[in-house]
Amino acid sequence: MNAPRRAAGARASRRGPTGIRVALSALSLALAASAAALGAVSYRVARTVVRPAGRLPDVKITRVDAAAQTITLQRTPDTELPGRYGLFTVGSASYLRLGAVVAADETTVTRKLLTHVPGDGDLAAEAAFSGWYYDAPDQLRREFRDVDIDTGVGACPAWEFPAAADTDVWVIQVHGRGTTRAETLRAVPVFHDLGITSLVVSYRNDGEAPHSASGTYALGATEWRDLDAAIGYARRHGARRVIVMGWSMGGALALQAALESPHADVIAGLVLESPVVDWRTVLTYQGRLMRLPAPVVALAQSTIVSNWGAAVLRSGEPIPLDRLDAVARAAELRHPVLILHSDDDGFVPSDASHALAAARPDLVTMETFSGARHTKLWNYDETRWSDAIRDWVRARGLARP
Repeated sequence: MNAPRRAAGARASRRGPTGIRVALSALSLALAASAAALGAVSYRVARTVVRPAGRLPDVKITRVDAAAQTITLQRTPDTELPGRYGLFTVGSASYLRLGAVVAADETTVTRKLLTHVPGDGDLAAEAAFSGWYYDAPDQLRREFRDVDIDTGVGACPAWEFPAAADTDVWVIQVHGRGTTRAETLRAVPVFHDLGITSLVVSYRNDGEAPHSASGTYALGATEWRDLDAAIGYARRHGARRVIVMGWSMGGALALQAALESPHADVIAGLVLESPVVDWRTVLTYQGRLMRLPAPVVALAQSTIVSNWGAAVLRSGEPIPLDRLDAVARAAELRHPVLILHSDDDGFVPSDASHALAAARPDLVTMETFSGARHTKLWNYDETRWSDAIRDWVRARGLARP
């Protein structure tokens, strides 16, 4: 009786370790598959961050009434905002200027059209809502000229709006990620009325300036050198005091110039509109919006900052996110800063802006908006936005007497 039991036990014993090995092998394969999936998603996230991309549709057009000069759009947190905006479209008009909301329901918003749409308004169903409002320099009805800024990647085009009278105070406008210099045209009249010359610049890989060798964004780590070249241009043409105004990622460029530029002695201050002050804060926030697991976001950041990541992403070199963290480097700042940021920005959270203001209350003035979204503060409340800039400029003796 005992012998058969021993034989059966031996067979079970032999099956036991084999079953465990099979289970462990299956688990290993599952973990490997999970790791591969994690790596693939993280790679796509990192690649999206560094690869320049064109403007993507973000809203649907449901109706155009050419006779009433109105347009009806899908209702979103942006399209329902009060104020004046722009709309990039496909059809009879490539860019439309939009006025006030005239009607709204739960799913749509109807706005006044400030641009004439020929015929029956033959537009594609999808469009991109924008805070630009102005999309060309001649729309400002102020004297300007096209100039080129010599940089390490070639000639970067710029618009120069000379002040009405001779001045040694200039402002350099730097646009954000995925846009072009037209984004910043809204600010030119404010500075022009203060007697300040405006230089509206482009930078590598933005679609107007030359490409770098990699053709990728460095999130401000290299682009600031093109801004520095613009400061040098202004200096050679009579500027003795330069304000740098950076929008969104342009804020990261402005902060890097303040921290790194050999022309830092002529920088009189920074004006930052919805700025990127710390990229890790932005990437973590965007990861939460997309409901990505924290390890995916962490691995994406590791990819961006590493040598192996630079090889995989073909970005040329690692992007030093720590060096781009202005909060961590707050003690190094030497210039006064005005920050304009909405607490419900929706793209670049205001957390790092508040942290920088808290770290350097001696230098940083923070104007906090609510409801204005990302880089749409001028559109949302032009009077308050303009007054904040004017008061800050005048308080520092930079305006025309």
